[in-house]
Amino acid sequence: MDTSSITDAASAPTRAPAGHSVRVGIAGASGSAGQELLRWLAGHPRVRITAAMSSSPDGSARTLPALARIWDGVIEPFSAKKLADQSDVVFLALPEEAAAAIAPSLVGRGIRVIDLSGAFRLRDAAAREKWYPATKLGSLKPVYGLTERNYAEIGAAQLITNPGCYPTAALLALEPLAEAGLLTGDVVIDAKSGISGAGKKPSDRTHFSENHGSVSAYGVFGHRHQPEIEQELGAPVTFVPHLVPLDRGILETIYARVRPGTTLREVTNAMEAAYEKAPFVRLTGETLPEIKHAAYTNFCDIGWRVDTAGGRILLVAVLDNLVKGAAGQAIQNMNVMLGYDERTGLLPV
Repeated sequence: MDTSSITDAASAPTRAPAGHSVRVGIAGASGSAGQELLRWLAGHPRVRITAAMSSSPDGSARTLPALARIWDGVIEPFSAKKLADQSDVVFLALPEEAAAAIAPSLVGRGIRVIDLSGAFRLRDAAAREKWYPATKLGSLKPVYGLTERNYAEIGAAQLITNPGCYPTAALLALEPLAEAGLLTGDVVIDAKSGISGAGKKPSDRTHFSENHGSVSAYGVFGHRHQPEIEQELGAPVTFVPHLVPLDRGILETIYARVRPGTTLREVTNAMEAAYEKAPFVRLTGETLPEIKHAAYTNFCDIGWRVDTAGGRILLVAVLDNLVKGAAGQAIQNMNVMLGYDERTGLLPV
């Protein structure tokens, strides 16, 4: 992707004045996450969508029939210069290599960037070279955008790396327990995702006749979200993702060991303390949540059961992979970044 037309003239980070709208550009707006961004941002009271582009400079402008009367704009071919010139905040819903190429130039112009790809998620240089070899950090300092856990850092960030959909569910469920010192021993994450989690580009695995009526494990000991979860949790995990025949949604059943004698009340206290002021985390306690409860929303629902005698805990975390796992969390991060109420455009405020 050519980014040479972007001038690297640094400026102060964007912070929209009260009552004013911020100019927002989306690169990769025709993909699954990009279209979800358009759907939600079109109703955001503090946003003006000034650039909506595909991930390629080739082709012609196109409309999105599914968004008629929600957003009646046109998806233009990608132009790095127009994206930079027309935006205060840019969402990158691009492949990792393209995001890695364009983000530094955008940040250099003082544009605040929220990257939905994995390009900037891993802090360890060796891990990043293995999983995202196109990424060169240079002077960039990405902030990991798990909103509920990194709120203060997000507010001051110039570049936010939006978490993966699987890690969002896993980390929201596990981090409060790790922080409280309740976890000990192995953690196993059995994760299931709808087909949209595999992206819009078709493949043998996502073909209807291959996926319908079946469930399959993939990426065992070789999925890029495992090092992301381990990085943030600070502990090794066994992560096994599965593809299920649903349009959207993630359900993770998490098995872990807890400190001897740990009670249901201790777990509940840790979770409630962590998310007392988190509008998008719904704690269901011993009532285990289901995908349909969180689909089409920016909520992550978390429930748990504790076996005190056996020193075990089972957690179930569900979310919509295209909303809380992608576009919704990205908008939540933008709200925090710009000093808006984090619910703006996502919940009634």
